[in-house]
Amino acid sequence: MDASSHITLDETSIRYDGWRIVVVCFLLATFGWGLGFYGQSVYVAELHRLHGWPASLISSGTTFFYLFGAALVAFVAEAIKAFGPRKCLIAGTFAMAAAAISIGQVNEPWQLFLANAVLAFGWAGTSLSIINNTLGLWFDKKRGMAISLALNGASFGGIVGVPLLVAAIGYFGFSGAMIASAVVMVALMVPVILIFVGRPPVHAYAGSVAAADAPSPTQIRAQAFRDIGFLSVSIAFALVLFAQVGFIVHLISFLDSGIGREKAALAVAVLTAMAVVGRVLFSFVIDRLHQRLASSLSFISQAGALLVLINVHNDIAVIAACAVFGFSVGNLITLPSLIVQREFDPRSFGVLVSLITAINQITYAFGPGVIGLLRDMSGSYALPFYGCIGVELTAAVLIMVRGRAANRPDRAAL
Repeated sequence: MDASSHITLDETSIRYDGWRIVVVCFLLATFGWGLGFYGQSVYVAELHRLHGWPASLISSGTTFFYLFGAALVAFVAEAIKAFGPRKCLIAGTFAMAAAAISIGQVNEPWQLFLANAVLAFGWAGTSLSIINNTLGLWFDKKRGMAISLALNGASFGGIVGVPLLVAAIGYFGFSGAMIASAVVMVALMVPVILIFVGRPPVHAYAGSVAAADAPSPTQIRAQAFRDIGFLSVSIAFALVLFAQVGFIVHLISFLDSGIGREKAALAVAVLTAMAVVGRVLFSFVIDRLHQRLASSLSFISQAGALLVLINVHNDIAVIAACAVFGFSVGNLITLPSLIVQREFDPRSFGVLVSLITAINQITYAFGPGVIGLLRDMSGSYALPFYGCIGVELTAAVLIMVRGRAANRPDRAAL
C-alpha cells in the first residue's frame, strides 16, 4: 500500500517540515560520528598516553564497540515504531553523552569495555540506522537527497568535531573535554529535537498500513535472508565497507613513508572533503539514478584509485587518487537504503535498512585488523591493498544481481 495514495506532501517545498528534520539529523550525525566513529582514534591515543596500555588492548575495546553496536542497530526500526522518533533521538543523545563522560573516566581496562558498551547504545541512537529510519518517516520521493544532506554531518563530525575535541583535551584535559562534549551535545540536541521533531506525516495512514497484514520484523528478516536481491545488496556493501574502512584507518601509515606526514595529512583531508562534495552533488540526482549501477561504478572507481596509490609514487597523483576514492565514500552509506526503498516492500524499509547497517558494521569492524595483519605478514601494504581491490571488484559484480525483488509500483517508471 503506497503512502502517496493517502496523503500528498510537497517534499520539494522549502517550507516542508521534513527539511527541518534533515537539519536535526545533520546535527545528530555530527555528534554521532564525531564522538562515536572518528572519536575512537582520539580515545586510543589518549588512553595509551594516560595509562600506557597496549594499543591492541585499547583497539579490542573499539572492535567490541562496533560488534555490540551492530547488534543494537539491527533493532532500531522496532524502537522507533514502539516509542516514536522524538523519544528515540533524545535517548540516543543522552546515551552518547553518558558514553562520552564514561570514556573520560576510564582508569581500568574493564571500564574501557563498559564505556564502549554505553557508547554502542549512543551510536545506535545517533548514527546511520536511526537517521535513515527517521528521515524515511518524512520523505519518499526526495529520500535520497534528504539522507545525503543529513549525512554530511558525519563528515562534518570528522572535519570539525575531532580537531575541536583534541583542542578541548589540550585545554581541559581528557576527562574535562569529554564532560564538556557531553554537555554541549545535550544542551544543543535536546531542545532542537523537542522543538522540531514532531509527529511524522505518516501518522495519517499508519493505521491503514498496520491493518494491511504487514509482516512482523522477524518475518521480514527471515525473508530477507532468502532473497537474492537483498543478499546481493547487503554482502556487496559489507565487502566494500570492509575494504573502505580498513584502507582509511591505515592511510596515513601507508602514505607517511612515501610522501611524508604533512602531505599524508593533506591527502586524508582531501579524501574527507571529496566525500562531502560527492555526497552533495549526488544528492541532486541520486533519486533518479540506476542505484545499483551507480554503486557498481563507485566500487570500481575506488578500486582504480587504490591501484594508482599502490603503483604511482608521484605526490600529485597520490593526492588525486585519494580525491577519487573519497568522492564515493559518503555515498556508500546512503545507497543501500535507497536500493531497499526502490526494490522492496515499503513496510519493510526500516527493518531492512537496520539489518543491512548491522551486517555492514559487523563486517567492517574487522577491516583495520585484517589489513594490519596482512601488512605485518607481507612487510608492505601492497598485498592487503590489492586484496581490497579484489574485494571492491567482486562487490561491483555482485551488486548488479537483483534476483526476483520487485520494484515498488510508484517507482517502476524511474
